[in-house]
Amino acid sequence: MKEDKQTDIYDAIVIGTGISGGWAAKELCEQGLKTLVLERGRMVKHIEDYPTAHMDPWDFKYRGMPTSDDSKTQEKQARTGYTTNEPSKHWFVNDLKHPYNEDKRFDWIRGYHVGGRSIMWGRQTLRLSDLDFEANKKEGIAIDWPIRYKDLAPWYDKVETFIGVSGEKLDLPQLPDGIFSPPMELNCVEKEFRTKIADTYDNRHLTMGRFAHLTGDKKHEGRSNCQYRNRCIRGCPFGGYFSSNSSTLPAAEGTGNMTLRPDSIVHKIIYDETTKLATGVEVIDALSHEKIIFSAKIIFCCASTVGSTAILLNSTSNRFPNGLGNDSGELGHNLMDHHFKVGATATVDGFDDKYYKGRRPASFHIPRFRNLGDDKTKQNYLRGFGFQGSASRSKWQRAIKELSFGEELKEELFKPGPWKIGMTAFGECLPYHDNNMHLNYDKLNEWGIPTVTFNCEFKDNEKAMRKDIQKEAINMFKAAGFKNVKGYDTPSFPGNAIHEMGTARMGHDPQTSVLNKNNQLHAVPNVYVTDGACMTSSPYQNPSLTYMALTARAANHAALQLKNKTL
Repeated sequence: MKEDKQTDIYDAIVIGTGISGGWAAKELCEQGLKTLVLERGRMVKHIEDYPTAHMDPWDFKYRGMPTSDDSKTQEKQARTGYTTNEPSKHWFVNDLKHPYNEDKRFDWIRGYHVGGRSIMWGRQTLRLSDLDFEANKKEGIAIDWPIRYKDLAPWYDKVETFIGVSGEKLDLPQLPDGIFSPPMELNCVEKEFRTKIADTYDNRHLTMGRFAHLTGDKKHEGRSNCQYRNRCIRGCPFGGYFSSNSSTLPAAEGTGNMTLRPDSIVHKIIYDETTKLATGVEVIDALSHEKIIFSAKIIFCCASTVGSTAILLNSTSNRFPNGLGNDSGELGHNLMDHHFKVGATATVDGFDDKYYKGRRPASFHIPRFRNLGDDKTKQNYLRGFGFQGSASRSKWQRAIKELSFGEELKEELFKPGPWKIGMTAFGECLPYHDNNMHLNYDKLNEWGIPTVTFNCEFKDNEKAMRKDIQKEAINMFKAAGFKNVKGYDTPSFPGNAIHEMGTARMGHDPQTSVLNKNNQLHAVPNVYVTDGACMTSSPYQNPSLTYMALTARAANHAALQLKNKTL
């Protein structure tokens, strides 16, 4: 490895370019801060670097299926069942080049490139509520969140206004409404299911999901409305959904204050024991292996839940022998993810004369209806879940009669198949201290950086919840009069939902948490962590909107601190 090389001093450094990093870059640059944005992976330019965006199935050599060679290099990335198909495999890392270790199975799904997983995310955009922020304290679980909904509400507003979120208002306390453009349309079977749920239950609601897709008449610079192609995971050349590449990074670049450096692997934050502040970061150039030091007044860790915590754990010094800011010993602990892949399927009679146009890239949503604080919804487990699903006409494969062919078969292929409906739940995982990640200094990657080891599992509370999820999914489909109702509970492991959270949690007390209410390290106030690592619990809602709101809030706080010279 080459000698350290000192470079310019910046006002701010942002580590990562995904959901959180893009927002940190935008907000800091718009506040006038000269900001260096570091991405460990390659450069990806909006539109021109989406190689499969316009390809059809017949354009792929294997019609979109992964090859045996792909399976060898992306064994863990493929655990989701969809990420490493031909149209999207280039977004996900080579597991042999970027190894990690498992004491217990953890499906760490990663994309190392500018934009990170904001290119491939599911785009469901849901707010948390005080039911979520208050749960730990009320139940005596882990520690209390240091913020409440009112602290984040204006930042949810800001984010939703900028990114564009389609959805409808429900006036439910467990799922606060936001600033929405028109929702995508439910199809006829989904509307029928919504009516049946409303007729049968007094506390359950079906709505079109709230997705970060542009609809309606509002203009968003450089972007256009969703085209209903449902090729989102490939990168959207229309900017129809929010990504860092189409939205926040161009906004940051437009200020003239951003310097973006890809292929820059941050492995350590530098701490000054005299000032008791961080002074910069150590970077290894991914291509040349050159070691470089960048200096800044504030640092935002937005490298993802596991990535940010790995950097902090590796940032040791005399003051912090167990990782930067780790006075509590909680750094790396309380790792969470949603459990899912449990629900039900059914077929639906009638509606044979009904169809739909386009490939809607969104699903319906049934918000949480368990453990809402009253006896009627109380269960024998803590927290709750929400359903996501869709109805559609069967695919053409129904007509394959042992691969035979003939006039009758060909005629059948031109007809829409019967209606099917299915839904899966996303359930909350409690913040268990013994669910953790740590660094393995005996197994280094090719850049000499210690690899991550996971020790994480779903426990009895999540297992009890899954039984209820399957039972209620079956009950709702049967209550709707659907046929061939079948429940399912496919094994789900932490990481597989790609909603990993925790490991550097927020809290009131430096002795039990890593970050304060402003996402600053308690002991190193010019270092902020605003990605999933900061989460104190894992409410059932998809978390990305909350990461963005927390990041915008923290960036505003950091800019004020610099302006007032209080750092």
